[in-house]
Amino acid sequence: MAGRVAVIGGGILGLAVARRIQQVDPAATVTLFEKEHDVARHQSGHNSGVVHAGLYYQPGSLKATLCRRGVVLLKEYCATHGIRYDECGKVVVAVDHSELGRLTDIARRAQANGVPDTTMLDGHDLRRYEPHARGVAALHSPTTAIVDYRAVARRLRDSVQDTGGTVRTGSEVVAVEERPDGVHLGLRVRGNIRVPPNGTHATASRAGGTVAAVSTVAGPFDLLVACAGLQSDQVAALTDEDPSPQIVPFRGDYWLLRPERRGLVRGLIYPVPDPRYPFLGIHLTRRVDGNVLVGPNAVLATAREGYTGLTVRGSELRQTLAWPGFRTMARRHWRTGAREILRTASRHAFIAEARRYVPQLQAADVVRGPSGVRAQAVARDGALVDDFVLSIRGKIVHVRNAPSPAATASLAIAEHIVDRIVAEPAA
Repeated sequence: MAGRVAVIGGGILGLAVARRIQQVDPAATVTLFEKEHDVARHQSGHNSGVVHAGLYYQPGSLKATLCRRGVVLLKEYCATHGIRYDECGKVVVAVDHSELGRLTDIARRAQANGVPDTTMLDGHDLRRYEPHARGVAALHSPTTAIVDYRAVARRLRDSVQDTGGTVRTGSEVVAVEERPDGVHLGLRVRGNIRVPPNGTHATASRAGGTVAAVSTVAGPFDLLVACAGLQSDQVAALTDEDPSPQIVPFRGDYWLLRPERRGLVRGLIYPVPDPRYPFLGIHLTRRVDGNVLVGPNAVLATAREGYTGLTVRGSELRQTLAWPGFRTMARRHWRTGAREILRTASRHAFIAEARRYVPQLQAADVVRGPSGVRAQAVARDGALVDDFVLSIRGKIVHVRNAPSPAATASLAIAEHIVDRIVAEPAA
């Protein structure tokens, strides 16, 4: 692998891949390109902070295998670098007998996946772990943890730089060209940039002055690995990859418990998920900073990086609506979509869902919290792509789908990607 390697994406996965390449081949020269001015500005920095233990995933699937390996690696990494890692525990609660079959199936999957120390609880035992939770049964996972993924990402950035790599923030990849001598990148570099008088390797509206953005090039690189998250299909399109799956962005909004009501939740309280969807439903999540999140919902985002309903990017919304897979998905699941829109519009409807698990919770107990956007890959036939999708062609590798538990599994996914690269060397 020795040579020049480019990585696109400064989320936790791109950073983990850059670090893993350096571990496997210290002679490689690694440059990571991130369009924002800091790392972990999108999915990696807008999630709930849960380290998933591997309860839900089909035994033997890539998700299950990489999640379990990822937990081990992440816990070790946090211990090594002094990042708080709190095994606060989690209960998955069946609120009535109709959910017991699905809960039992999750318990079987957890056991098959090697999740340690899981226990089935009745309604009385549930209250020993979460005194304010109610249900007919629950699955307890004591090793499910919480962490600050933004802190992990920043430490990974430092790890990459400390071992000779380069992290170029404010550098958006807008073109990719594979030539005989390697992969060349076209960049839009943003910031307070001084442009040389002769304009060499850069174009700007005012050559020889200071501008907000310039266009420039980088390369050649012997290998390109794209971990572009919400923009993964857009980056893939730069290399004429199949447009399927396409990213359809879903916004998830959270409410925060008021400080005086945080005692309602000790750790993590989750519903039994609907197997038709990759979303886990509204839950209650303690964070390492002491806050308690309630949510998220899941509504179509009007921009890929739109963290409020007021953020609309017409070109991105039109692309979503024009995708045949989206239209098929919308026809299949419009009732669920309508319920999610209602919860978005009404705090009372939103909290009523969470109150099924914590009956003492009231709408007055919460204030507006953060939001995130999930990069949901949707196939041309409308299927919600649920597992990791990796494409390797020549000198270019694309991570086309990295859904939850991608943050948990990031170090293990990086191992898997680099192992594949080594096994399938670039042509």
